[in-house]
Amino acid sequence: MKMTCRTTADSAMMEGMADPANVLLYGIVGSTAYGLAGPGSDIDRLGVYASPTIAFHGLAPPTGRQATIVTTEPDVTFHEAAKYATLCLSMNPTVTELLWLPDELYETRTPLGGQLIGIREAFLSARRVKDAYLGYAVSQFRRMESRGDGSFNAGTRQKTAKHARHLARLVHQGLLLYRSGTLDVRLPDPQWYLDFGERVAGGDLTRARRVLSEAEEGFAAARTPLPEKPDRARVEEWLHDVRAAHLHDIA
Repeated sequence: MKMTCRTTADSAMMEGMADPANVLLYGIVGSTAYGLAGPGSDIDRLGVYASPTIAFHGLAPPTGRQATIVTTEPDVTFHEAAKYATLCLSMNPTVTELLWLPDELYETRTPLGGQLIGIREAFLSARRVKDAYLGYAVSQFRRMESRGDGSFNAGTRQKTAKHARHLARLVHQGLLLYRSGTLDVRLPDPQWYLDFGERVAGGDLTRARRVLSEAEEGFAAARTPLPEKPDRARVEEWLHDVRAAHLHDIA
């Protein structure tokens, strides 16, 4: 299937890296997408690709670790279609956001990639959204609290500030998704999250506890349009279309 590129920067960026064939969907994610990127921030990209269907009938099918390609210069991750779908069904926030990007952040979107975006609601379920967004943030904030008096030395402060603002982002995005059924990747007030991270890294764990408490109360009180379970049948139908489209590719 021919790759549909949105920008010439895409091909330049991928030059020299072990990018897979049959890329279905590819875009800019992470801090740039959230509005939190600074002058020194890396640009993270995430993509979905399809392995040749015949490859799944051999002795070493492209599953598990073999179904993910990661590079650090540049920062790019590709997941094979089946693995990507599985991660989304578990509501992994890092992979889920690819389906909810503003149009201008997609650098490759084939017809099958567009179909994947079109069924993004099929991956959603109330319990998994709550567990993936709120549950993870709570566990990570608890780890911060365990650091004695809550202070951080100069060597860890920057890392802690980044971690704290992304945890605050998760509870904000998760609660919005839980309440509305829509994931808004771009934050409405990025500076608030930047300031929050600095305050937490400076030892203000009271602020962090307040954000967590408000999020827990918000989830508890919210009425959600999300279903109890994801629509696995729609996801599998898409995956069957992917396999049919690449049935005659050579492994």
